[in-house]
Amino acid sequence: MSRSLKVGVKELVERAKAEIKEYTAAEAIALAGDPKVQLVDIRDPRELERDGRVPGAFHCPRGMVEFWIDPASPYYKPVFGEDKMFVFFCAGGLRSALTTKTAQDMGLAPVAHIVGGFGAWKAAGGPIEGGGAPHPNPL
Repeated sequence: MSRSLKVGVKELVERAKAEIKEYTAAEAIALAGDPKVQLVDIRDPRELERDGRVPGAFHCPRGMVEFWIDPASPYYKPVFGEDKMFVFFCAGGLRSALTTKTAQDMGLAPVAHIVGGFGAWKAAGGPIEGGGAPHPNPL
């Protein structure tokens, strides 16, 4: 059975991108060493194991973002209370656009995301540590 949605993921991402700050991978690479910037990797732990990590990025799985950001949550992570700009990224920039919009709506500021995500970071020559064999079905 086919179900018709009011809004698809493509439109959700486009709406989010219209309201958030975006950085290219090259811009994000330049920001990476700034002590006032915290890169936040929202990829699944399996993606990190498979593809590697951005050195210094804080890992916050997408499913925990709202809980880790909210100081009233029992899952709150103090990193989100620091006076920094939070730059989110995922594998390709779709999940991170939605995450950035959510974080912004929650009141976390300043926030941004990396256009093209980890894939763009890697293609732009950004530093990566770890990672194993390529996966046959990348996200």
